[in-house]
Amino acid sequence: MQRNAFIALAGFGVAAYAYQVSQPADNKYSAQLARIADLQPKFPNNLGLACFDEKYFNSLKNDDQKTRLLQIMNSGIENPDSTSGVYAMNPGDYEEFHEYLDPIIRKYHNVHGAEKQVNDWSLKGVKGLPTDGKLDVAKLGVPTLSMRVRVGRNLQDFPLPGHMNKTDRVNMENKLRQAFELLKAKFGGRYYSITPGSPDFIDDAKYNELVKAHIMFKDMANDSYLTTAGIASDWPYGRGCYVSEDKGFIVWVGEEDHLRIMCMKKGTLINDVFDRLKTSLDTVQSIEGLSFAMSPTYGVVTSCPTNLGTGMRASVHLKIPKLTKGGSDKKAKEVCKPLGLSVRGMGGEHTAIGEDGTCDISPSARFCISEAEIVTALYTGIKNLKAEEDKL
Repeated sequence: MQRNAFIALAGFGVAAYAYQVSQPADNKYSAQLARIADLQPKFPNNLGLACFDEKYFNSLKNDDQKTRLLQIMNSGIENPDSTSGVYAMNPGDYEEFHEYLDPIIRKYHNVHGAEKQVNDWSLKGVKGLPTDGKLDVAKLGVPTLSMRVRVGRNLQDFPLPGHMNKTDRVNMENKLRQAFELLKAKFGGRYYSITPGSPDFIDDAKYNELVKAHIMFKDMANDSYLTTAGIASDWPYGRGCYVSEDKGFIVWVGEEDHLRIMCMKKGTLINDVFDRLKTSLDTVQSIEGLSFAMSPTYGVVTSCPTNLGTGMRASVHLKIPKLTKGGSDKKAKEVCKPLGLSVRGMGGEHTAIGEDGTCDISPSARFCISEAEIVTALYTGIKNLKAEEDKL
């Protein structure tokens, strides 16, 4: 072991010293393990680091497994301010590395024991659902809102985005062309590809136009978390988006997950976007030979474990000017947390709230909750949040 690696291990107790003296000097993982040991006490909120156990790492069967585990951890090592700190590389990683990943998943989602995900889109019998089954915020005295429901999905037959090569990305996009033909027949619109040589290729001007309109996602190379996870590699190959004729239904291809499917609408009836999303998913899943990756324990498989379970986020843009007085969302977040709600800026995470107090509000839960329960929780959350706003 190199001298600087030994120094990095110093001060971490007998276990670290025992590792140093018991391992051969040419251990190929010494530098990585020393760095992890150095980062662990400095970044206790990084779950990928906090849950790493050197004994478990050494118990892995071969170098391939050890290398793949370090690849899963790489984004959190290179960006130690991460929360989860890990990205899965293959659909089977959640089972293969269960001993390491399960504690991360359950700590992040605050789900304890051995509870498993059950996916269910049926609103029937869901607690909090109005008797007529309509999640209409107009009944709460809330005006027309910008509503959005999205899910992440990955194809079972391909590596996850962090482990794909250029050929994988292009082949995946080509396989999805059949799905887009069905979607065009049902919803109109077209598919825009930024893969050079694609029949649906668009130039930079059109791409920038779509980005500005918040239809297409930005170049992921600017995101250090996705870059160090390998997800941003081979840009722009295998990337694109389908847009329906009315622009209320969008499918991103090749971002953090193979597919990010979104339905959005301005209105008051949350059922509208929820039902349309389910119809769209059923259309894609009806294609022979195209199946989504699922886990018997965690439900929908996503690259980031923070989205496991349903892979769903349901949100609205809601004006809460009293709770955001002075342009800060601090009070809003304090009120929303016990209500099970997350608060973001109008452009998503790490963006500013609107000058009129408009925030992006969504239920926080993803795992060990059904799809139907999420949209009902959104309706209930709006009701409770409005009550808190009205108190002021």
